[in-house]
Amino acid sequence: MIASRVFENLSATASSDEIERLLSQHTFPLVEGSTVTFVFFGEAESVSLRHWIYGLPGSLPLTRLGKSDLWYHSVEFPTGSRIEYKLGVTRNGNEEWIFDPLNCQVAHDPFGGNSVVHGSDYIAPEWSNEISESQQGRLDTFSIQSQALGGERISRVYVPANFRPYRRYRLLVVHDGNDYVNFSRLNHVLDNLIARNEISPLIVALSNPHDRLREYANDRRHAQHVVEELIPELESHYPLITTSSGRCIMGASFGGVAALSTAWHYPDAFDSMLVQSGSFAFTDIGQHSRSPVFDPVVEFMNQFRKHPGKPVKKAYVSCGVYESLIYENRSLVPFLNSIGIKTKFEEAFDGHNWENWRDRLRTGLSWLFPGPLWETYL
Repeated sequence: MIASRVFENLSATASSDEIERLLSQHTFPLVEGSTVTFVFFGEAESVSLRHWIYGLPGSLPLTRLGKSDLWYHSVEFPTGSRIEYKLGVTRNGNEEWIFDPLNCQVAHDPFGGNSVVHGSDYIAPEWSNEISESQQGRLDTFSIQSQALGGERISRVYVPANFRPYRRYRLLVVHDGNDYVNFSRLNHVLDNLIARNEISPLIVALSNPHDRLREYANDRRHAQHVVEELIPELESHYPLITTSSGRCIMGASFGGVAALSTAWHYPDAFDSMLVQSGSFAFTDIGQHSRSPVFDPVVEFMNQFRKHPGKPVKKAYVSCGVYESLIYENRSLVPFLNSIGIKTKFEEAFDGHNWENWRDRLRTGLSWLFPGPLWETYL
């Protein structure tokens, strides 16, 4: 039986017309309290729910209603969850992963995207949208000839609305900057939070890699490029605070590793860091169980845990409960606090994706760059 009141009177012998009429009256997946029912209607040999929730089997089979073309599967999720998924539909012996035809909600990412369902009590942040009342900052583009990495590096720079050349601005260096703009709407987030006085106006360097998994996995040349090439170039173009008190470094996933490792190699370069779902794999004993691309990450994290120093003074860390990296990120927080880094940690019922990271930006940015609103009322 389908665990949904919507289908409680639908028999196993229901006709296609009856099913289509019922489907037209509702939105899908069906969200009823903590129960989410995924539905597929169409000819298939089998249908499965493909998701990225650590702790659940990666493929959950949908059940066919009698001999009809209606397939369903119900899952219990904590309220406030946000779930990305695809449907695996098998026809003629071949499985194809598709967007949910009954769901128009799609979350985009560098690999294309996924269908997304919002559990009850989840609220998409309106401050991440383009809002006409918020003045828009501009995005400059410039290139650097990098001696550290070799060749030309093109970066974009967010400059806040009402920019004044006689002011001194704090600098935020963002790894995977284009992805943060394209999939987390970082520029709109900055526009809105600055307009609301929730964060102070700042300059944001949107850095992008050529070989991401190599450069971001504790590559000393990458750290050298950021600190010895990118930052001086930015200081020559913009009125920045030129001490570590005016600088923060940021990244997600492997970009989080790059943020931490850069600050570790140059402990006097940054005052704070913002890391989201960092790929902080490490081992206390034995070998790690992740892919070989994590080998340099594990080597770095093991070194960092033995000889941490104090790469920054303040850190914001976030991670999704549905990620396999939740253990490493949770364990990082007390460690950072133990070495004197004031750390704020936030987790959510979400996975390893750009909209999870988007949803945490307000908390992270307003804690590290508090504007007049928070300075007045907190």
